[in-house]
Amino acid sequence: MFDVTLASETDFEGWRTAARRLRMAGIAPDVVDWRVGVASRSLFAEPLPQPTLGAAFSASRAFLDLAGDVILHRSGRRLDLLYRLLWRMKDEPRLIEIASDPDVRAAALMRKSVREAIHKMHAFVRFRRLEGEDEETFVAWFEPAHRVAFAAADWFVRRMTNLKFSILTPEVGVHWNGTALVSSVGLNRSHAPPEDELENYWRTYYASIFNPARLNPAVMTQHMAQKYWRNLPEADVIPQLIRQARGRTDMMVQADPTPPTRRAIRIAARQPNAAGSDVGDIPQTLAQVAAGVKHCRRCHLWRDATQGVPGEGPARATLMLVGEQPGDREDLAGRPFIGPAGALLNSALAQAGAPREDFYVTNAVKHFKHELRGKRRLHRAPNAGEIQACRWWLDNERRLVRPKVIVALGATAASAILGRTVSVLKARGKNEILADGAIAVVTVHPSYLLRIPDAATKAAAYDDFVRDLRTAYALAKAV
Repeated sequence: MFDVTLASETDFEGWRTAARRLRMAGIAPDVVDWRVGVASRSLFAEPLPQPTLGAAFSASRAFLDLAGDVILHRSGRRLDLLYRLLWRMKDEPRLIEIASDPDVRAAALMRKSVREAIHKMHAFVRFRRLEGEDEETFVAWFEPAHRVAFAAADWFVRRMTNLKFSILTPEVGVHWNGTALVSSVGLNRSHAPPEDELENYWRTYYASIFNPARLNPAVMTQHMAQKYWRNLPEADVIPQLIRQARGRTDMMVQADPTPPTRRAIRIAARQPNAAGSDVGDIPQTLAQVAAGVKHCRRCHLWRDATQGVPGEGPARATLMLVGEQPGDREDLAGRPFIGPAGALLNSALAQAGAPREDFYVTNAVKHFKHELRGKRRLHRAPNAGEIQACRWWLDNERRLVRPKVIVALGATAASAILGRTVSVLKARGKNEILADGAIAVVTVHPSYLLRIPDAATKAAAYDDFVRDLRTAYALAKAV
């Protein structure tokens, strides 16, 4: 039996060095006992073998990245699991690519859990100012699900580079002194500073963004687990906000609508009143499509909208992005995707290496469907009849642009492109060839990402969205 004692629970370099020596010496996993700290040695333990002269072994970067995450997990079997994977890779060099393998799946689930713990730490750490210090210094107390304090700390350093801060956890303290991250022994909650004025800012901010009409306690506790509430100042106001939600929602519904602004009324007054033809002449250019959309009366949505919003982009583009409908800003400006969802889309396209100016961007429905509540025009999803009425314009845009790949952003766009109701989550990743030969790719609408309340979930969903756009762009260049 071979005993291996690591310096700490997260001693990845120690594990890597020992695992390499064991692997090169041909020591099987079932005769290795992994220990941490000053654990006593087995009575019959053998010393670690010395490296064999001329022996060589290398692990893939993908495996090392996986192991670096898994070692942060709290499971006592993680060290055995990692060495077993390393051992098996001798005869199965591409083992970690087999997602159905029990060992690979176990490691992948551990990595997922560790990364979720890092995201939760980013989302739920709350700093308090340490009084009596010459420089601004902030301290936070947190109890991460796994041993991720140091792994998560770089994120805070990038955002608080000019400040000194400490994050205290039961197992380790992480401290940024302005130039380097250093560690200390674990502490308890009593070492964190008492409540300060920042607490009230958090409560006020959370109460201001809380939407009672979208309250779903089950989803809230799923993304914001109650075990974190004791560290969150805003948790104090959550029960009251939940109790008041029904009454506040009723007040919103019963509130008298506020008329559109004078500017919106003036713009709408300039629109022609002539009814549009259901058939009419087939447009021969995108300019004719745009003119037709501006004057369209194929459904009733034009009555409350400022103007029709056609697509924009190259007359011939290999890739077309189709959204749901114009939003408030798009309705006023007459251009697609220029509001908050458009800004997020632009950011995702840039991260995916896909320049927006190369694409034709449009919507399934060309008028802004909404209802007035107070001073705001609140979005309402188009129904099947409105989607079908506007499909005539979308089909003409497709005919003229001739895209090789069409990305449907959300369920409304997917319905308009595929001609049937689909679930975005089920259709995502399953490309479909359309009648004109174009390939349809379904993903979420960027406004969906804006509505996710949990920072960790939002970051993961954004990464998936970027990956979908990158895949579609690569597909458009390949076909």
